[in-house]
Amino acid sequence: MPIATPEVYNEMLDRAKAGKFAYPAINVTSSQTLHAALRGFAEAESDGIVQISTGGAEFLGGQYNKDMVTGAAALAEFAHIVAKKYPVNVALHTDHCPKDKLDGYVRPLLAISEERVARGENPLFQSHMWDGSAETLSDNLKIAQELLERTRAAKIILEVEITPTGGEEDGVSHEINDSLYTTADDAIRTAEALGLGDKGRYLLAASFGNVHGVYKPGNVVLRPDLLKDLSEGVAAKFGLPAGSKPFNFVFHGGSGSTEQEILTALENGVVKMNIDTDTQYAFTRPVADHMLKNYDGVLKVDGEVGSKKTYDPRTWGKLAEASMSKRVIEACGNLRSTGTRMK
Repeated sequence: MPIATPEVYNEMLDRAKAGKFAYPAINVTSSQTLHAALRGFAEAESDGIVQISTGGAEFLGGQYNKDMVTGAAALAEFAHIVAKKYPVNVALHTDHCPKDKLDGYVRPLLAISEERVARGENPLFQSHMWDGSAETLSDNLKIAQELLERTRAAKIILEVEITPTGGEEDGVSHEINDSLYTTADDAIRTAEALGLGDKGRYLLAASFGNVHGVYKPGNVVLRPDLLKDLSEGVAAKFGLPAGSKPFNFVFHGGSGSTEQEILTALENGVVKMNIDTDTQYAFTRPVADHMLKNYDGVLKVDGEVGSKKTYDPRTWGKLAEASMSKRVIEACGNLRSTGTRMK
């Protein structure tokens, strides 16, 4: 199927929220990892999201000039072509973008989509993330308001992160401490500034102890039940019916989460969960295995010629794609999106 239109993407998110499941959002850094994500979604019969971080975009831009906009736009254009061969709907998203990279990443990509929409076309990306978690909430929301006005006009959904997620993601680092928990007041201030859909649709990455990267059990305490408290606080403030879920929540830093933590998050309105660390490992693990087992073949040792069949990138690349796609299938199962694709 083609990359999701704005209308299809909105329907995907609505269906996830109503059905209490979420879409895996898989970070990709190459055409091969993109195919691995698409293959995983297709085999799981799940729609999904693929996303490009600033670091991923820089890598895609090539090491000669490391241009983020070129890298992200090029892979997005590639995705628009190859996704047609997969029987699922996939949305394109840009991941964490802090303040110092807005002018070199999200704003130029927004401009590309604005030009496309002005020509009667669909936007290049379906959603963009503004990561203002390192800023004061006041400054964070002020920038979010400016971006939301533009994304709404360009038929794009904005994702905002209002409080820190621990660990490190593409150079943005936060300590693991009590600030990793969003308060009801934070959520109310967000709703006051950005509305509840009336000013444009947005996804909310709230913090409930999340940490990017790999961590051992017990290092942090996840409290996905906190999302319910945030919804109740906003519902009470705005006079919404009891049980309302005013936000479309995003689950960041989910590596190592238990099944129950994920299920609680889904019950409380999470519609998107970022998957990066686990898929990176899944992609690299079979490559390392291949290299170690075929050392004499992939290297020309002691004057020998090696084995072209073993050092051909297609040989170990196929193994990497298959392994990563399996991890995507697992993520679809964990998030209950397996078998939910829109026909």
